[in-house]
Amino acid sequence: MKSPLSWRPARGRKMVETVTSHSAFLGREISVRRIGAQQPWNWLGAGWKDIMAAGLVSLSWGLLFAVVGIAILAALHRWRLYNLALPLAAGFMLIAPVLVAGLYQVSRSLESKDPVSMATPFAAWRRHPGELGAMGIVLGLFFLAWMRIATLLFAGFFGLDTPNLGGEVPDLRGFIESVILSGQNATFLIVSTAIGAVLAFIVFALSVIAVPMLVDRDVGVFEAMATSIAAVRLNLWPLIVWAILVVLFTVAGLAVGFVGLTVTLPLIAHATWHAYRDLVPPLEAAAAVAVSAEEKVSP
Repeated sequence: MKSPLSWRPARGRKMVETVTSHSAFLGREISVRRIGAQQPWNWLGAGWKDIMAAGLVSLSWGLLFAVVGIAILAALHRWRLYNLALPLAAGFMLIAPVLVAGLYQVSRSLESKDPVSMATPFAAWRRHPGELGAMGIVLGLFFLAWMRIATLLFAGFFGLDTPNLGGEVPDLRGFIESVILSGQNATFLIVSTAIGAVLAFIVFALSVIAVPMLVDRDVGVFEAMATSIAAVRLNLWPLIVWAILVVLFTVAGLAVGFVGLTVTLPLIAHATWHAYRDLVPPLEAAAAVAVSAEEKVSP
């Protein structure tokens, strides 16, 4: 089956340049690649090919998150906690990079021509449980901070009661109309969106290639995050485009009752693996670039 994104330019992988920069965080050099502006589209195309190759292995992981999302939404509906729906949906994107680590392992196995089965995703956690667990704690702290901020913002703007519902027991439609679609609450939406966007971009910069790197290599969390930050600094605009695409595909999956996550979540996860491959040179190439850089600065 041909990728629906195959019409995009396919020459992006040739438009790369390896750059070595000093990391004050690590106290040594880090090698990352400079990429072309069209690369995010190529990553989506490569991610789609991985879905086609892995089949149910990928889609079943997406379905798992869809089912969990529906269960959480049902619980919020049961207890009329609609004010938590949007913060939880946004917070999901903060912790998703480590939750889909198993799909990075699937792409890694496909790349090395290894057989893929339902057990393949769990190999990521068996190989590096400590590093992935530590990364999960970092992202979890951002998630908790966001949930606290979102709760305080809601209480600050609306008090303890759901607004504009005439004192009636709220339902989901009434909440959306009174909070999301009402022009009276534009300030709340602007402020909460701005704060959420800042936190999301910080998490994106820390994790966009850090989690795939932890799956792929024997590195520490700090080295992986420093490499991720270096890649974002060197490729700011292409990776801003990628961040927007990640948000759009995730929101699209959530907007259709979480069912869309069955496809959009594996697509983004597999594409992120190919982003990592494009942005971080292989160990041998990185070592060669570092030696070359040292020779240039030596007398």
